[in-house]
Amino acid sequence: MPRLGLIFNDGKELSLKTALHIQNRFEKSGYEVVRASSSGGMVGFANPDQHMRMLGYNACVPEGFDPSMKLAIVLGGDGTVLSAARQTAPIGIPILTINTGHLGFLAEAYLNDLDNALEKVLTTKWDLEERTSLVVSVFRGEQRRWEALCLNEMALHREPLTSMCHFEISIGRHAPVDISADGVILSTPTGSTAYSLSAGGPVITPDCPVLQLTPIAPHSLASRALVFSDLEPVTVFPATPERLMMVVDGTAGCYVWPEDRVLIRKSSHPVRFVRLSDHEFFQVLRNKLGWGLPHIAKPGKD
Repeated sequence: MPRLGLIFNDGKELSLKTALHIQNRFEKSGYEVVRASSSGGMVGFANPDQHMRMLGYNACVPEGFDPSMKLAIVLGGDGTVLSAARQTAPIGIPILTINTGHLGFLAEAYLNDLDNALEKVLTTKWDLEERTSLVVSVFRGEQRRWEALCLNEMALHREPLTSMCHFEISIGRHAPVDISADGVILSTPTGSTAYSLSAGGPVITPDCPVLQLTPIAPHSLASRALVFSDLEPVTVFPATPERLMMVVDGTAGCYVWPEDRVLIRKSSHPVRFVRLSDHEFFQVLRNKLGWGLPHIAKPGKD
């Protein structure tokens, strides 16, 4: 019997209703459907007064999910997709993202075309696209104190974000660099259209094997976004006496103290997206962010 995962935002009635509809459709077609709440991938923020979350990123995989699953259908907005990525990437399950939220930048299908999307899944008329993910770990000495999988970005800044911090950053074999800024963002190509874009970083197409370091409000004109090979591990040492806040994909994070270091490296587990049609990246940028739209009417031809 083929198996299907179903990950949804169980805090929203629309997602619950849609999940039931999808489950009934696939069970009638002979599938075993395993349901999971997207909250399992929302690692949350470590409380500085309690023990850190020292579990590895594999701990986010839902009970009953395994590599034998054909795919998992994800219902929700972009936050739900980021959460589901942590739940599925460690065991290689592809995800079909169906938007029940707002912007839906990471969505492949929408509710107004749901039945057509499900039919394509049942008839295996789909392809796969792999996106780079990162493993973000916090170490004190040789002890791992916190870890999570990341699809978009890791941001490290002072709390609250109102004053300058100092960072020493080591990228692979290259000489360390010092950056003075309100914070730093380390992003994947997927994350280049998220927080990094707001901080002035460039848009990177998803097929580029690179990472991007973007300072947040840098104190120097020479500190600008840097793009480099995703084979280079990155270590960030906070050179600030106060604790800093690290946020991963907007839904996870912890405090980072002066004696800690943050290690970011490319994961061996990419996030695998199900594509039902040609996923043209520039068209997505145009539709979602208004990139490349003409601002004036072009002259007509006689």
